[in-house]
Amino acid sequence: MEEQALVIALVGVLGIGAQWLAWRTGWPAIVLMLAAGFLVGPVFGIMNPEHAFGELLEPMVAIGVALILFEGGLSLDFRELRHSGEAVWRIATIGVVIGWATGAAAGHFIAGLAWPVAILFGGILVVTGPTVVMPLLRQSSIQTRPASILKWEAIVNDPTGALCAVIAYEYFRKIAEFPGASLFEVVPPMIIAAILSGLIGYAAARVIAWSFPRGAVPEFLKVPVLLTTVVGVFVLSNQIEHEAGLVAVTVMGVALANMHVSSLRSIHPFKQNIAVLLVSGIFILLSASLDWQELQYLDPRKPEGFRIMLFLLALLFVVRPFTILTSLAFSSVPWNERLFLAWIAPRGIVLVAISGLFALRLNEFGFGDGNLLIGLSFAVVVATIVAHGFTIDRVARWLDVKGTTRPGLLIVGSTPWTIALANQLAGLKVPVTIVDQSWQRLAAARREGLPTYHGEILNEATEHNLDMAPFQTLVAATDNEAYNALVCNEFAHEIGRDSVYQLGESTDETDRHAMPPSIRGRALFESGFGVSDVNERQRQGWVFRKTRLSEEFDFADAKQVLPDTAHMLMVLRESGRLRFFTHAARPEPRPGDTIISFTPPKAPSAEEAAARRSGTKVKPRTT
Repeated sequence: MEEQALVIALVGVLGIGAQWLAWRTGWPAIVLMLAAGFLVGPVFGIMNPEHAFGELLEPMVAIGVALILFEGGLSLDFRELRHSGEAVWRIATIGVVIGWATGAAAGHFIAGLAWPVAILFGGILVVTGPTVVMPLLRQSSIQTRPASILKWEAIVNDPTGALCAVIAYEYFRKIAEFPGASLFEVVPPMIIAAILSGLIGYAAARVIAWSFPRGAVPEFLKVPVLLTTVVGVFVLSNQIEHEAGLVAVTVMGVALANMHVSSLRSIHPFKQNIAVLLVSGIFILLSASLDWQELQYLDPRKPEGFRIMLFLLALLFVVRPFTILTSLAFSSVPWNERLFLAWIAPRGIVLVAISGLFALRLNEFGFGDGNLLIGLSFAVVVATIVAHGFTIDRVARWLDVKGTTRPGLLIVGSTPWTIALANQLAGLKVPVTIVDQSWQRLAAARREGLPTYHGEILNEATEHNLDMAPFQTLVAATDNEAYNALVCNEFAHEIGRDSVYQLGESTDETDRHAMPPSIRGRALFESGFGVSDVNERQRQGWVFRKTRLSEEFDFADAKQVLPDTAHMLMVLRESGRLRFFTHAARPEPRPGDTIISFTPPKAPSAEEAAARRSGTKVKPRTT
């Protein structure tokens, strides 16, 4: 019991620690998690998950993979396929067949695997996996279409690859038991099992979609009911056929995502947290479970290890590119995006989990190469994650599929004040978009040439029509304080609680705390200016001013040249990151930063005032 508790605690610390370190450094999180598990497992022997959990380890990992696939399915909306549907369909059909065949051929002729093992492993190699693709897409800003194709491929092909491996395994098992058995005796039952499993997943989604909005399940039980249903569907479908549960939970997630159940929006933060915990835990557990004996095959000084190195190179530079370029031949996908997709194909949890499962079963039927699958699968995962994780940004820039890299600002509400702010930021090359549901209010922003989005920011359709990837900060500045708070509260889980700001806090002390701070965004300005405050000053001619800091001209100097009544709004770092002055926090400006302040109009000089009274013109002063 104590050993199990220690392993669970250590897995949590290492997994979340690796995720945090990846966030701080920009390194691929999966690489750090694999390294952490490898160090505490086979290197230093600090923990042994197989000894701690015994036979429970395999079902724990299996259920974790099922929940990850379900969570990934919830992010797949068919409306995303308007621009990428053709490519996804080709990769999920033609690409699976080509990838299976070329992967099996490489496994046999290069890695030296027996044909049964090579065919089974080729089926598993079809998967890419959301556990590795999603973190890469989060850390790298990729254009919408290639990112959508990679996401769909990762989630759809995970259960497909598992089924390919199951078909191969069942065929070779039947041959071992009944020599002379044909492929037609194996494939039709497998297809029927997959269809039945998909129907079970769809039926479960329909029940959830019907019961949740009608109040049949109380709010505090929705998450437990949903997770329990996913696990139940997975286990039930696996009783029909091995690994068919992966198909069921994927179908369930995709079906729910496209039924647009409004009550599911409230569980999005929870499901994302669950996914992070599961990905972290499973990678640590699997890498810590490695055995040195299983890794001896990978020693490049040995003939087997040298052949495996050649196999990995073939997988990276031949199998994947040939699969993608052939699948997308004569499609509408541009060549630069095809080449990018041909390079990016990291493998993850499903590959390792399924390989470990079938390695044991192949040994039972006398295929000695089964043991090689465990070490080989980890070699594939490490090689693809390192190769693709550390090069995705560089390749994306080279092929011109990189999205906006400078952090952007999303402004909710089109007012004279927000238009003036957007103009100032646009002049500093900060991506900015103004969102408003009124076409008339957006007219002034359009006349200024500013990017705008016409629609209700809280509408679910906005999630699919407005690309949120470039925006790392949000400012809600409509005339409605409660609406601003609602917008900030809605987007806090997606952008970050520390990155949503609003105007609207009343300057009346008797009403200042009418709304709980927990549901508000951070209040802009140290003074906590409200909407009426900035609007009144805007009418008085107040303007935004930018001040560049340097080693010789610091923040104290900047405050000296600005009017005493100026209010600091934000700091623009050299990296493009925005830091706001708020009622609760004040960033530390440093050399290279640009200060944006909201200041009163500059008072005219005595000469200018006299000229105005006399009606004569004066020569403009230069500063």
